[in-house]
Parts: sequence; structure tokens; C-alpha cells
Amino acid sequence: MAVKKTKSDVVQTPATGRRKSSVARVRLVAGSGKIIINKKELDEYFGLSTLKQIVRQPLELTQTLDKFDVYANVNGGGLSGQAGSIRHGIARALVKISEEYKPILKTAGLLTRDPRMKERKKYGLHKARKAVQFSKR
Repeated sequence: MAVKKTKSDVVQTPATGRRKSSVARVRLVAGSGKIIINKKELDEYFGLSTLKQIVRQPLELTQTLDKFDVYANVNGGGLSGQAGSIRHGIARALVKISEEYKPILKTAGLLTRDPRMKERKKYGLHKARKAVQFSKR
């Protein structure tokens, strides 16, 4: 297992989560259930309740919301992509802790990295697919 012990003998489980262009480095530590993102509380970092719910989803499914503290460093992308990458990282860390969480998280689709990315702009077009209005004459 990739479980790491620090100087103070606290067991940490690191994992990486990705979504769109954001990358989250997540550490799970046995604790009371606080979630710290970029040195800010969850409520302070994400304003929307849906984004907070997305982050908590793997912990709620496995009923470990009050068993682990989550420390996440996330960068890149917007708030929605960052919330998705943190969720992916938490799910992967939970599987590292115990394999019995894997079927629960797998059926919910939380272990699969969402491959959807922004499509590149093509030449001759305004955006990726938006073209100039057709003129018959």
C-alpha cells in the first residue's frame, strides 16, 4: 500500500485526482471529518452547496464522513473542475485505505477519470465548431 507515515507517526494516504484541466493532490488522515482545500475550509473555498456536495460524495457513500480529515491542494481549471478532481482524489485514497470501498465507489462512477476536455479551436472558425454564417449570394 502507498500509506505514508510522517514524523509525528500520523498515517497519511495520498492520492491524485483529475478533472478537466485541474489536478488535486489529496491526503486522507484519520480524524474528525474536516476538509481543508488550499489551506481554507470547505465552506470558505466553495460557495455553492452543489460543489460542497460533490466533494463530500465519496465520504458519504462509504459512510466515512466523520472518520477522516481531508487535506487537498488543487490547481488549474475552474471551481467545478476542481471539485470534481478533489472528489476523484478522495475516492482513490479511500480505495488505498480499504479495498472494501472499491465496489461502492466503482458503481457510483467515482473511480473513473472524466475524460471530457475543452475542444480546441479550429482555423477558419470562430470557436471549436461555430462557423461564419452561410451566405448564398
